[in-house]
Amino acid sequence: MSGVNIQGLSIRFGHNEVIKNLDLQVHEGEFLVLLGPSGCGKSTLLHSIAGLIDVSGGSIHIGGQDMTDAEPSERGIGMVFQSYALYPTMTVERNMSFGPRVAGVPKAEIARRVNRAAEMLQLTPLLNRKPAQLSGGQRQRVAIGRALVREAGVFLFDEPLSNLDAKLRAELRRELKLLHQTLGNTMVYVTHDQVEAMTLASRIVVMKGGVIQQIGTPSDVYEQPANLFVAGFLGSPAINLVPAKVGADGVSLEGVLPLRLAAGRVKPGQHVVLGVRPEHVRLQADGRWRATVQLVEPMGNHQVIWMTLGEQGFSVLVHDGRRIAAGDVLAFDIDESLLSVFDAASEQRLS
Repeated sequence: MSGVNIQGLSIRFGHNEVIKNLDLQVHEGEFLVLLGPSGCGKSTLLHSIAGLIDVSGGSIHIGGQDMTDAEPSERGIGMVFQSYALYPTMTVERNMSFGPRVAGVPKAEIARRVNRAAEMLQLTPLLNRKPAQLSGGQRQRVAIGRALVREAGVFLFDEPLSNLDAKLRAELRRELKLLHQTLGNTMVYVTHDQVEAMTLASRIVVMKGGVIQQIGTPSDVYEQPANLFVAGFLGSPAINLVPAKVGADGVSLEGVLPLRLAAGRVKPGQHVVLGVRPEHVRLQADGRWRATVQLVEPMGNHQVIWMTLGEQGFSVLVHDGRRIAAGDVLAFDIDESLLSVFDAASEQRLS
């Protein structure tokens, strides 16, 4: 088991700086998820840890050793890619054992590793099949198993579930989390899917434009987003972002939602943005605010209510079975203790 320490990392492709002076500490045994939109640099960062991309500056230490310029085979990592990349003419057993066989590992040791990985991933009955005889989920399990038999200190996952349907993704998410609990190895996982990030991660690294926006536990980044980008990227339905202006007394907000904020949190005349999670809105007959329902989305165990609040769109999560229809006028209150407040100019959270 190894940790990863990245200091001052920069990566350029021509004149395009993809990673910008990045520092990151991946602790031993944690499940770290790199989360962000396409093009934010998360896969590039993962590939640099694996040694698949040359860095322009900075250093990468794995298990306390400087691996900045080391070959991928020397880094003690196991990697799972988005594509399965299985050899079609080889059986499951041969695909999983290919790396150790090339490395000259004794046959008995290879058999032990393959059998152990196959048992953990429910692949034992499939060891003699070829990839064409497997489902997509089974092929991805084989790809994961191929990484496991390396018995590496660090496992890297580059969006391994993105090619699977929703049901298979949910199943493999659970299996990956159980696998991490069983092995205890350091795992770094890249995804643009916030559900994967929230369910798998010990800590989440939110990235944008090659720069880390926030690092924290899933609850930290969801409940206390560091800026407007993090707030808007995490959450489904997305957080309600309401522009407002601080009133003359420094604590009341003029505009659509007249709220009271703690003194010292904002300044008179300051333009701010209020972040209201849909689940923090309470529909109740004596609520202080009213809005007109525009759309209702039934989701089985809950409903998403889309409303118009002045000219502002506003969503509410409702978990009871009440009947709500477009055109209804609903009264509601907001749990102000759970509000996020951002400075409109800097877009940073106001603590």
